[in-house]
Amino acid sequence: MVYIVILSIFLGIEVISNVPAILHTPLMSGANAIHGVVIIGAIIVMGHASPDDYLALTLGFLAVVLGTLNVVGGFVVTNRMLEMFKKKK
Repeated sequence: MVYIVILSIFLGIEVISNVPAILHTPLMSGANAIHGVVIIGAIIVMGHASPDDYLALTLGFLAVVLGTLNVVGGFVVTNRMLEMFKKKK
């Protein structure tokens, strides 16, 4: 499994480094949609965790917070990039 994770890291770096700047905004929006699914999954896991399982509740809460920060930050970056392409008055 470690071998697969290391290969996927190198593959991800190679793919991302070859993406042209014009495609960065649509890819960022797609990544935001994926993180929205992560947030929903974390909420579902937290809902099914028993009240005594503090580890699951803490990790679920952390996943919700970090996923939300990632989605909001991604939309802020996407908005700034789209502002660069607008005509100035």
